[in-house]
Amino acid sequence: MMDHEKIKEGVRLMLEGIGEDVNREGLLETPDRIARMCEQIYGGLYEDAGVHLSKQFHATNNNIVLEKDITFYSTCEHHLLPFYGKAHVAYIPDQRVAGLSKLARTVEVYARRPQIQENMTAQIADALEEHLQPKGVMVMIEAEHMCMTMRGVQKPGSKTVTTIVRGAFAEDFSLQQTFLQMVKA
Repeated sequence: MMDHEKIKEGVRLMLEGIGEDVNREGLLETPDRIARMCEQIYGGLYEDAGVHLSKQFHATNNNIVLEKDITFYSTCEHHLLPFYGKAHVAYIPDQRVAGLSKLARTVEVYARRPQIQENMTAQIADALEEHLQPKGVMVMIEAEHMCMTMRGVQKPGSKTVTTIVRGAFAEDFSLQQTFLQMVKA
């Protein structure tokens, strides 16, 4: 698990490094607050999506299942700044479906880690493939990255969109079009 003392010491060193007084009233408890915050925003490092996706039900409907507009917050592993947005997750069941909340929980498992959006998109698809063994998977993530809006190029409002298609979605372009229409609806 996380080492709170190392996190607190790291925060103290960073504050000293930028020229702050770590003994200033407003900063006295900051290292501890940051250590506790890390448990929440990086807790996905210690979670297995398979735990969530193991709750399955028999289904005779083998059409697209889409959970769209799943809000998430993650952290860019390059700058440790937030990126956030919406994930759209679809699969075509093969006799088994997961509880709908389990798709959102799967997104959270991967969002709650130092991460890049491209990998997060693939990790969600990989987890669905591994644990649900569906006929196809498609994942789209739309996110705004604070590393592009508050530093660097400084372009607020710009969004990065990543997609991944597997199985039937990769083989049938019309399924991809159906997914996109469902996301826009």
